[in-house]
Amino acid sequence: MNILYWYLIHHFVKQNYRIIKLSESQNEIWLESFQHKAAPLIRIVRYDVDWSSWLQRDIEYTGRVVEQLRKRHIMRSARVLNIYVTTYPPVDDWEFLIAKPLTFDGKNETVLHTIVLHQANVKESLQKLSEMTATKIEVSDFAVENESFDELEQLKQKTLFLAREQIEKEKQLFEYGKPFFTYLFIVAQVLMFLFLEWKGGSTNTRVLIEYGAKFNPLIKQGEWWRFLTPVFLHIGFFHLLMNTFALYYLGTTVERLYGSFRFFIIYLFAGFFGTLASFLFTSSVSAGASGAIFGLFGALLYFGTVYRHLFMQTMGMNILSVIGINLLFGFIVPGIDNAGHIGGLIGGFLAASIVHLPKHRFVSKQLVSLALIVFLVTAGIYSGLHKHSSEDVKVTIGLAQHYIEKERYERAYRLLKSIDGADIYKAEVDFLLSYIQIKRGNIVAAKQYLLSAVKTNPRFHEAFYNLALVYLDLKEYTNAEKAAEAAVNLHPENEKYKQLLSDIKRFAE
Repeated sequence: MNILYWYLIHHFVKQNYRIIKLSESQNEIWLESFQHKAAPLIRIVRYDVDWSSWLQRDIEYTGRVVEQLRKRHIMRSARVLNIYVTTYPPVDDWEFLIAKPLTFDGKNETVLHTIVLHQANVKESLQKLSEMTATKIEVSDFAVENESFDELEQLKQKTLFLAREQIEKEKQLFEYGKPFFTYLFIVAQVLMFLFLEWKGGSTNTRVLIEYGAKFNPLIKQGEWWRFLTPVFLHIGFFHLLMNTFALYYLGTTVERLYGSFRFFIIYLFAGFFGTLASFLFTSSVSAGASGAIFGLFGALLYFGTVYRHLFMQTMGMNILSVIGINLLFGFIVPGIDNAGHIGGLIGGFLAASIVHLPKHRFVSKQLVSLALIVFLVTAGIYSGLHKHSSEDVKVTIGLAQHYIEKERYERAYRLLKSIDGADIYKAEVDFLLSYIQIKRGNIVAAKQYLLSAVKTNPRFHEAFYNLALVYLDLKEYTNAEKAAEAAVNLHPENEKYKQLLSDIKRFAE
C-alpha cells in the first residue's frame, strides 16, 4: 500500500496540485490546487488504521485544519478530500463515520469527504476518487501488489522532483521581466516635482493647474491630456516621497510579474482611470501617482485570481491589509482623493485582465474586460462632462482672474465661457468677460456684459463704474452719468467714482 500511496501523490502532482505540507515521516501530505474546483484541497494519509476511534479523532483534526486553511485563503467554501491509505480497514464498526461528508458550523458550503482506501476496495475507491476529482486515476494491479523498495524509492523521488520543478516554475513567475519603466516613472515624477518647485511651488494651485493637474473645467474645455499628466505631478515633498517609495516596491514586483510592456499599459491606464474617477466624483484640483499605484495593487489582485494559492502564500494577506488600511485612511482623513484611489484600483485590475499574465491567454475573459472598460470610460466621461459643481466655478473664476492679470485674455475668456449653470456667480463672470472685451477693444460687447452684470446684481458698484466708462467711450453721456451716479450712490466713499461723475457732467455740458 506504500507504493499506492505515492502513486496517488504522483498523480495529483501531475495534475498541477501543489504540495503545501509533507510530514517528516512522509506519511501525511496536503495538496492544493484552485484550478480544480471539484477538490481544491486533498489530504492523503498512509496509516494502517486499527480502531475506528482513531479514525474519528483524525477526521475531526482534519476538519479543524481545513477551517484554518479556509480562513487563511479567505475562502467562503471548500470541498476537501481526506484519503486514508491503509492495508486493512478498522476492526470495528467505522463505515458510519464516512457515510456523510463532514460540514462546518451547520453550513453546507465547506465539506470534508473522507475515503478509506484498503486492499479490499482499491478499484471502487479509485473510481470514486476519479469522479470526485474530475481526473482519471489509473493504477495497475502490479502497483497495488508490488512493494519493491527500489520501485517505491524511484516513484517517491520522481514525485518530489516533479513537485520541486513545479516550485521552480512558480518562482520564475516573479522573474519574467526586469524593472525598467518603474525607474523611468520614478525619475519622471522627481524631475516634474523639481520643475514645479522652480516654477512657483508644487503646493501652489495655479502652478499645478498650469502644468497639468486634474482640473475639471479645463478637461471639459477639451484638455484631455489632463487625464494622464496628474500621474507625474505631486503636491509637496511628503506626497512625492510616499508615492516614490510605493512605486519602487510595488512597481518592481508588478513589472517582474507582467513584463515591462504590460506594466507600462497597466500603470498608465490605472492612472487614467483614477483621474477619470476623480473627475467624476470630486471637483477639487488633484495630482499624484496614487491612482496608478493603487492600479498596481489591482494588478497584484488579478495575479491572485490566476494563482490564488501562490498569492495567498506569498503576498496576499499583506496586499489585502495595505489596500484596506489605505482606503480606510482615505475615508477618514479629509483632503485625500479616495475616488482616484478606488478608480485606480479598478483600472489596474481591469487592465491586468486585458493584457493578462505572460504566456497566458484567456480570450473570452480579456474581451469581457475590454468591453467593460470601454463602457466605464464612456459613461464616466459623459457623466463628468454633464456634471457641474459650485466649487469648480469658484476655482475657475479665480484662475480666470489670474490669467487676466497675466494678460492671457484668450485663456481666461475660454475658462469663463465654460461656466454653466452658475447663477450666483453670473454677475461676477459677466464683469470679468466685459473686462476682457474692453482689453480686446470690443466696447459694444463689453457694454452688453456689464448691463447683464448690473441687472443680475443691482448693487455691483464696480460694474456700474466700468459701465459708465464704456458709455463715456461710446459718447453716450446721459447713460454714462446715470451709471456713474449709481456707482457713487452704492459706494459714496470712493473718490474715483466721484471724480468720474464730475468728469462726465463736465463733458455733457
